[in-house]
Amino acid sequence: MLKDYLRLHFIVFLWGFTAILGKLISLPPVELVFYRTLIASVGLAILLVSRKQEWRVSRGQALRLLGVGAMVAVHWITFFLAARLSSVSVCLAGMATLALWTSILEPLILRKRFEAYEIVLGLVAMVGLYLVSQAEFDQLLGLGVAVFSAGLSALFSVFNAKLTKQHPPLRLTFYEMSGACLSIALFLIVRPGFGGELPQLAPTLLDWLWLLILAGVCTVYAFSASVELQQRLSAFSLNLTVNLEPVYGIALAVLIFGSQEKMSTGFYLGTVIILLSVLVHPVIDQWVRRRRAASQLPIPHEEVAG
Repeated sequence: MLKDYLRLHFIVFLWGFTAILGKLISLPPVELVFYRTLIASVGLAILLVSRKQEWRVSRGQALRLLGVGAMVAVHWITFFLAARLSSVSVCLAGMATLALWTSILEPLILRKRFEAYEIVLGLVAMVGLYLVSQAEFDQLLGLGVAVFSAGLSALFSVFNAKLTKQHPPLRLTFYEMSGACLSIALFLIVRPGFGGELPQLAPTLLDWLWLLILAGVCTVYAFSASVELQQRLSAFSLNLTVNLEPVYGIALAVLIFGSQEKMSTGFYLGTVIILLSVLVHPVIDQWVRRRRAASQLPIPHEEVAG
Protein backbone atom coordinates (compact mmCIF):
# COMPACT_ATOMS: atom_id res chain seq x y z
CA MET A 1 0.00 0.00 0.00
CA LEU A 2 2.84 2.42 0.85
CA LYS A 3 4.39 1.67 -2.54
CA ASP A 4 1.11 2.61 -4.25
CA TYR A 5 0.90 5.92 -2.39
CA LEU A 6 4.49 6.79 -3.26
CA ARG A 7 3.80 5.95 -6.89
CA LEU A 8 0.69 8.13 -6.87
CA HIS A 9 2.67 11.08 -5.51
CA PHE A 10 5.26 10.53 -8.24
CA ILE A 11 2.51 10.66 -10.89
CA VAL A 12 1.14 13.92 -9.43
CA PHE A 13 4.71 15.23 -9.37
CA LEU A 14 4.94 14.48 -13.11
CA TRP A 15 1.67 16.33 -13.77
CA GLY A 16 3.01 19.29 -11.82
CA PHE A 17 6.05 19.24 -14.10
CA THR A 18 4.03 19.76 -17.31
CA ALA A 19 3.81 23.57 -17.00
CA ILE A 20 7.59 23.72 -16.58
CA LEU A 21 8.08 21.59 -19.70
CA GLY A 22 5.74 23.94 -21.56
CA LYS A 23 8.00 26.82 -20.57
CA LEU A 24 11.16 24.96 -21.64
CA ILE A 25 9.89 23.91 -25.09
CA SER A 26 10.49 26.63 -27.70
CA LEU A 27 7.52 25.71 -29.91
CA PRO A 28 4.37 27.91 -29.84
CA PRO A 29 1.56 26.49 -27.64
CA VAL A 30 -0.53 25.19 -30.58
CA GLU A 31 2.35 23.30 -32.20
CA LEU A 32 3.51 22.08 -28.79
CA VAL A 33 0.12 20.49 -28.05
CA PHE A 34 0.00 19.03 -31.57
CA TYR A 35 3.22 17.09 -30.96
CA ARG A 36 2.17 16.15 -27.42
CA THR A 37 -1.13 14.66 -28.58
CA LEU A 38 0.45 13.01 -31.64
CA ILE A 39 3.08 11.22 -29.55
CA ALA A 40 0.51 10.37 -26.87
CA SER A 41 -1.92 8.94 -29.46
CA VAL A 42 0.78 6.67 -30.87
CA GLY A 43 1.82 5.57 -27.37
CA LEU A 44 -1.76 4.82 -26.34
CA ALA A 45 -2.36 2.89 -29.59
CA ILE A 46 0.67 0.74 -28.78
CA LEU A 47 -0.70 0.11 -25.28
CA LEU A 48 -4.13 -0.85 -26.66
CA VAL A 49 -2.62 -3.34 -29.11
CA SER A 50 -0.09 -4.79 -26.64
CA ARG A 51 -2.80 -5.32 -24.02
CA LYS A 52 -5.18 -6.72 -26.67
CA GLN A 53 -7.97 -4.30 -25.75
CA GLU A 54 -10.85 -3.58 -28.10
CA TRP A 55 -10.47 -0.13 -29.67
CA ARG A 56 -13.35 0.01 -32.15
CA VAL A 57 -16.48 2.02 -31.34
CA SER A 58 -19.55 3.12 -33.30
CA ARG A 59 -19.38 6.20 -35.51
CA GLY A 60 -21.55 8.23 -33.14
CA GLN A 61 -19.44 7.31 -30.11
CA ALA A 62 -16.23 8.05 -32.03
CA LEU A 63 -17.46 11.53 -32.98
CA ARG A 64 -18.44 12.21 -29.38
CA LEU A 65 -15.02 11.15 -28.06
CA LEU A 66 -13.16 13.05 -30.77
CA GLY A 67 -15.21 16.16 -29.93
CA VAL A 68 -14.23 15.99 -26.28
CA GLY A 69 -10.65 15.54 -27.50
CA ALA A 70 -10.89 18.86 -29.37
CA MET A 71 -11.92 20.46 -26.08
CA VAL A 72 -8.88 18.88 -24.40
CA ALA A 73 -6.70 20.45 -27.11
CA VAL A 74 -8.03 23.95 -26.38
CA HIS A 75 -7.51 23.35 -22.64
CA TRP A 76 -3.88 22.35 -23.10
CA ILE A 77 -3.18 25.18 -25.55
CA THR A 78 -4.55 27.78 -23.13
CA PHE A 79 -2.69 26.09 -20.25
CA PHE A 80 0.69 26.41 -21.97
CA LEU A 81 -0.22 29.88 -23.24
CA ALA A 82 -0.91 30.98 -19.65
CA ALA A 83 2.53 29.73 -18.59
CA ARG A 84 4.09 31.82 -21.40
CA LEU A 85 2.04 34.96 -20.65
CA SER A 86 2.84 34.85 -16.94
CA SER A 87 4.98 32.67 -14.70
CA VAL A 88 4.55 28.95 -14.05
CA SER A 89 3.49 29.74 -10.47
CA VAL A 90 0.75 32.17 -11.54
CA CYS A 91 -0.43 29.69 -14.19
CA LEU A 92 -0.74 26.90 -11.61
CA ALA A 93 -2.49 29.19 -9.14
CA GLY A 94 -5.14 29.85 -11.80
CA MET A 95 -5.39 26.13 -12.61
CA ALA A 96 -6.06 25.43 -8.93
CA THR A 97 -9.58 26.83 -9.48
CA LEU A 98 -10.48 23.54 -11.22
CA ALA A 99 -12.45 22.35 -8.18
CA LEU A 100 -14.41 25.62 -8.12
CA TRP A 101 -15.33 25.25 -11.81
CA THR A 102 -16.32 21.59 -11.30
CA SER A 103 -18.62 22.48 -8.37
CA ILE A 104 -20.45 24.92 -10.70
CA LEU A 105 -20.51 22.97 -13.97
CA GLU A 106 -21.24 19.46 -12.66
CA PRO A 107 -24.69 20.29 -11.17
CA LEU A 108 -25.60 22.33 -14.27
CA ILE A 109 -24.65 19.68 -16.83
CA LEU A 110 -25.46 16.49 -14.89
CA ARG A 111 -28.55 18.07 -13.27
CA LYS A 112 -27.38 17.38 -9.76
CA ARG A 113 -28.20 19.56 -6.80
CA PHE A 114 -25.78 22.27 -5.73
CA GLU A 115 -23.97 21.47 -2.50
CA ALA A 116 -23.86 24.26 0.09
CA TYR A 117 -20.33 23.37 1.21
CA GLU A 118 -19.07 23.52 -2.39
CA ILE A 119 -20.53 27.01 -2.81
CA VAL A 120 -18.80 28.14 0.41
CA LEU A 121 -15.48 26.61 -0.66
CA GLY A 122 -15.91 28.24 -4.07
CA LEU A 123 -16.32 31.65 -2.45
CA VAL A 124 -13.19 31.00 -0.36
CA ALA A 125 -11.28 30.13 -3.55
CA MET A 126 -12.52 33.36 -5.15
CA VAL A 127 -11.04 35.34 -2.23
CA GLY A 128 -7.71 33.59 -2.81
CA LEU A 129 -7.91 34.28 -6.54
CA TYR A 130 -8.59 37.97 -5.85
CA LEU A 131 -5.49 38.18 -3.63
CA VAL A 132 -3.36 36.53 -6.33
CA SER A 133 -4.67 38.90 -9.02
CA GLN A 134 -3.99 41.97 -6.88
CA ALA A 135 -0.53 40.79 -5.85
CA GLU A 136 0.55 39.95 -9.44
CA PHE A 137 -1.44 42.54 -11.36
CA ASP A 138 1.15 42.69 -14.14
CA GLN A 139 0.47 38.99 -14.84
CA LEU A 140 -3.30 39.34 -14.84
CA LEU A 141 -3.70 38.21 -18.47
CA GLY A 142 -1.83 34.95 -17.85
CA LEU A 143 -3.86 34.35 -14.68
CA GLY A 144 -7.12 34.93 -16.57
CA VAL A 145 -6.13 32.51 -19.34
CA ALA A 146 -5.19 29.90 -16.70
CA VAL A 147 -8.57 30.28 -14.96
CA PHE A 148 -10.30 29.88 -18.35
CA SER A 149 -8.17 26.78 -19.02
CA ALA A 150 -9.22 25.36 -15.65
CA GLY A 151 -12.85 25.89 -16.65
CA LEU A 152 -12.31 23.91 -19.86
CA SER A 153 -10.61 21.16 -17.87
CA ALA A 154 -13.59 20.98 -15.52
CA LEU A 155 -15.98 20.91 -18.49
CA PHE A 156 -14.42 17.92 -20.24
CA SER A 157 -13.97 16.18 -16.86
CA VAL A 158 -17.74 16.42 -16.33
CA PHE A 159 -18.36 15.01 -19.82
CA ASN A 160 -15.87 12.23 -19.10
CA ALA A 161 -17.81 11.33 -15.95
CA LYS A 162 -20.47 9.96 -18.33
CA LEU A 163 -18.10 8.60 -20.96
CA THR A 164 -16.03 6.56 -18.50
CA LYS A 165 -19.14 4.50 -17.78
CA GLN A 166 -19.35 3.57 -21.46
CA HIS A 167 -15.68 3.08 -22.42
CA PRO A 168 -12.54 1.62 -20.81
CA PRO A 169 -10.20 4.45 -19.75
CA LEU A 170 -7.40 3.50 -22.16
CA ARG A 171 -9.69 3.46 -25.20
CA LEU A 172 -11.41 6.67 -24.13
CA THR A 173 -8.11 8.51 -23.76
CA PHE A 174 -6.80 7.19 -27.09
CA TYR A 175 -9.79 8.65 -28.93
CA GLU A 176 -9.62 11.92 -27.03
CA MET A 177 -5.89 12.34 -27.72
CA SER A 178 -6.53 11.49 -31.37
CA GLY A 179 -9.37 14.04 -31.48
CA ALA A 180 -7.11 16.68 -29.97
CA CYS A 181 -4.35 15.91 -32.47
CA LEU A 182 -6.67 15.90 -35.51
CA SER A 183 -8.43 19.14 -34.53
CA ILE A 184 -5.08 20.93 -34.09
CA ALA A 185 -3.82 19.54 -37.41
CA LEU A 186 -6.94 20.90 -39.15
CA PHE A 187 -6.47 24.28 -37.45
CA LEU A 188 -2.81 24.47 -38.52
CA ILE A 189 -3.80 23.70 -42.12
CA VAL A 190 -6.51 26.37 -42.39
CA ARG A 191 -4.86 29.05 -40.21
CA PRO A 192 -2.63 30.53 -42.97
CA GLY A 193 -5.68 30.91 -45.24
CA PHE A 194 -7.22 33.29 -42.68
CA GLY A 195 -4.13 35.45 -42.38
CA GLY A 196 -2.49 33.45 -39.60
CA GLU A 197 1.16 32.50 -39.44
CA LEU A 198 2.54 29.31 -40.95
CA PRO A 199 2.96 26.34 -38.57
CA GLN A 200 6.31 26.13 -36.81
CA LEU A 201 6.81 22.37 -36.93
CA ALA A 202 10.59 22.15 -36.51
CA PRO A 203 11.44 21.29 -32.90
CA THR A 204 15.05 21.51 -31.82
CA LEU A 205 16.82 18.42 -30.48
CA LEU A 206 16.26 19.69 -26.95
CA ASP A 207 12.57 20.28 -27.76
CA TRP A 208 12.28 16.64 -28.86
CA LEU A 209 13.68 15.53 -25.50
CA TRP A 210 11.16 17.64 -23.55
CA LEU A 211 8.31 16.58 -25.88
CA LEU A 212 9.07 12.88 -25.36
CA ILE A 213 9.11 13.40 -21.60
CA LEU A 214 5.89 15.45 -21.76
CA ALA A 215 3.98 13.01 -23.99
CA GLY A 216 5.58 9.69 -23.10
CA VAL A 217 6.19 10.09 -19.36
CA CYS A 218 3.80 12.82 -18.16
CA THR A 219 0.89 11.70 -20.38
CA VAL A 220 1.00 8.04 -21.45
CA TYR A 221 2.89 6.58 -18.46
CA ALA A 222 1.21 8.81 -15.87
CA PHE A 223 -2.24 8.04 -17.24
CA SER A 224 -1.83 4.26 -17.50
CA ALA A 225 -0.24 4.11 -14.04
CA SER A 226 -3.03 6.23 -12.48
CA VAL A 227 -5.68 3.94 -14.01
CA GLU A 228 -3.92 0.95 -12.47
CA LEU A 229 -3.79 2.64 -9.06
CA GLN A 230 -7.52 3.44 -9.23
CA GLN A 231 -8.15 -0.29 -8.85
CA ARG A 232 -6.41 -0.37 -5.44
CA LEU A 233 -6.71 3.10 -3.91
CA SER A 234 -9.88 4.87 -2.81
CA ALA A 235 -11.29 7.78 -4.82
CA PHE A 236 -10.79 9.96 -1.73
CA SER A 237 -7.05 9.22 -1.59
CA LEU A 238 -6.68 9.83 -5.32
CA ASN A 239 -8.54 13.14 -5.33
CA LEU A 240 -6.75 14.46 -2.25
CA THR A 241 -3.31 13.64 -3.69
CA VAL A 242 -4.07 14.94 -7.19
CA ASN A 243 -5.04 18.28 -5.64
CA LEU A 244 -1.39 18.66 -4.60
CA GLU A 245 -0.37 19.12 -8.25
CA PRO A 246 -0.09 22.96 -8.00
CA VAL A 247 2.03 22.60 -4.84
CA TYR A 248 4.54 20.35 -6.58
CA GLY A 249 4.49 22.51 -9.71
CA ILE A 250 5.10 25.81 -7.89
CA ALA A 251 7.88 24.29 -5.79
CA LEU A 252 9.54 22.88 -8.91
CA ALA A 253 9.21 26.22 -10.73
CA VAL A 254 10.98 28.08 -7.92
CA LEU A 255 13.68 25.40 -7.83
CA ILE A 256 14.28 25.41 -11.62
CA PHE A 257 13.66 29.02 -12.64
CA GLY A 258 14.83 30.68 -9.44
CA SER A 259 14.22 34.38 -8.91
CA GLN A 260 11.81 34.82 -11.84
CA GLU A 261 9.35 32.52 -10.03
CA LYS A 262 9.62 34.25 -6.64
CA MET A 263 6.34 36.05 -6.02
CA SER A 264 5.04 38.56 -3.50
CA THR A 265 3.59 37.66 -0.10
CA GLY A 266 0.07 38.37 -1.37
CA PHE A 267 0.49 35.79 -4.14
CA TYR A 268 1.47 33.02 -1.71
CA LEU A 269 -1.29 33.99 0.73
CA GLY A 270 -3.90 33.84 -2.06
CA THR A 271 -2.49 30.57 -3.41
CA VAL A 272 -2.57 28.98 0.07
CA ILE A 273 -6.24 30.00 0.46
CA ILE A 274 -7.11 28.48 -2.95
CA LEU A 275 -5.21 25.27 -2.17
CA LEU A 276 -6.82 24.95 1.28
CA SER A 277 -10.28 25.19 -0.30
CA VAL A 278 -9.24 22.51 -2.81
CA LEU A 279 -7.68 20.14 -0.25
CA VAL A 280 -10.57 20.48 2.21
CA HIS A 281 -13.15 19.69 -0.50
CA PRO A 282 -12.66 15.87 -0.68
CA VAL A 283 -12.53 15.66 3.14
CA ILE A 284 -15.90 17.41 3.53
CA ASP A 285 -17.32 15.53 0.54
CA GLN A 286 -16.48 12.16 2.09
CA TRP A 287 -17.92 13.22 5.46
CA VAL A 288 -21.19 14.36 3.81
CA ARG A 289 -21.47 11.10 1.86
CA ARG A 290 -20.97 9.04 5.03
CA ARG A 291 -23.58 11.06 6.91
CA ARG A 292 -26.12 10.60 4.11
CA ALA A 293 -25.36 6.90 3.81
CA ALA A 294 -25.75 6.47 7.58
CA SER A 295 -29.07 8.34 7.58
CA GLN A 296 -30.43 5.92 4.96
CA LEU A 297 -29.51 2.76 6.89
CA PRO A 298 -32.50 0.67 8.09
CA ILE A 299 -33.21 0.81 11.82
CA PRO A 300 -32.09 -2.42 13.56
CA HIS A 301 -34.94 -4.80 14.54
CA GLU A 302 -34.10 -4.57 18.26
CA GLU A 303 -34.55 -0.78 18.26
CA VAL A 304 -37.93 -1.06 16.53
CA ALA A 305 -39.10 -3.71 18.96
CA GLY A 306 -37.81 -1.78 21.99
